[in-house]
Amino acid sequence: MAILSTSKIGFLVAAAGAAHFAKPEAFEPITAKAFPNDTRDWVMRNGAAETGIGLAMMLKPTRTLGVLGLLAYTGWLGYNAANAQT
Repeated sequence: MAILSTSKIGFLVAAAGAAHFAKPEAFEPITAKAFPNDTRDWVMRNGAAETGIGLAMMLKPTRTLGVLGLLAYTGWLGYNAANAQT
């Protein structure tokens, strides 16, 4: 058995997403780099996306879609961070 299976990674992603709602101020400094405008809104949007992606990864019928979503989401975040105006 793998130490970190796809469903376990999904749980971690979903937990990180939920943490955006529990303690949004912890994510604002990171989020502000990629999304300097409306940062708090983006913290919440990112939290919702991560929660949904993580849950999809945890469930066998949607696991592949969840993994594809995580890859796309990571690329999108990286693109925004790389192109942010500093």
